[in-house]
Amino acid sequence: MRFLCRPMERFLCFGDGDDGLQWQMKLRPHPYGDFSIAVAQANSSLEDQAQVFASPLATLIGVYDGHGGPEASRFLKSRLFAHLHDFASEHGGLSTDVISKAFNATEEEFLRIVKQSWLSHPQIAAVGSCCLMGAIADDVLYVANLGDSRAVLGRRGTGGNAVVAERLSSDHNVALEEVRRELMEMHPDDPYVVVYTRGVWRIKGIIQVSRSIGDVYLKKPDFYRDPLFRQCVSPHSTETASHVCRAIDPDT
Repeated sequence: MRFLCRPMERFLCFGDGDDGLQWQMKLRPHPYGDFSIAVAQANSSLEDQAQVFASPLATLIGVYDGHGGPEASRFLKSRLFAHLHDFASEHGGLSTDVISKAFNATEEEFLRIVKQSWLSHPQIAAVGSCCLMGAIADDVLYVANLGDSRAVLGRRGTGGNAVVAERLSSDHNVALEEVRRELMEMHPDDPYVVVYTRGVWRIKGIIQVSRSIGDVYLKKPDFYRDPLFRQCVSPHSTETASHVCRAIDPDT
């Protein structure tokens, strides 16, 4: 696999104006057509990552919207495409099954890292990331998503003048009634699995996305119940988290 991505501060150039949190890269040629990138960074501490890889197997695009810290999104950037390449090589090409296997392998590897390091770094159990991936292989476009990042395809409308946006991914966010209903059906004995607090719906009153990589404290209750985690990461919480945040079976 040939790496086309660079560290973000080198890969993107600053846009006009004095706002260092808004970046852009002008249109560039690519094997599958011209492309450009624009970033509006929400926080001075960057928790998000993005990458573009190209190989004889496929062209891959990843967007990783981190929360709670940068560790999960950085891990995705370093490992997801490697897993995709390994499984695709093993199974003779890219497919929805290969993508699901790569997502699962990435999640399991991050879980092992959390288990190994969380006693010295308890905060890592509360770190997570949305994961949006696109791939082009053999003239087929694949899109897989965990969380509420969104893939949109632009098409030329009638007459060829206007561009019409077509959504390619589904949001996994409890702001949507169908997502809240899904969680309530999965956890019928937990009346607090979804809570309306601070003006929005949240899982356990904490997080809005229902699927992610990481967020181990919401998937593995033993982490949340441990006194070290409650003291160092969530000292004011009284609810015990349950396995509510899904990481497998992305929408593909």
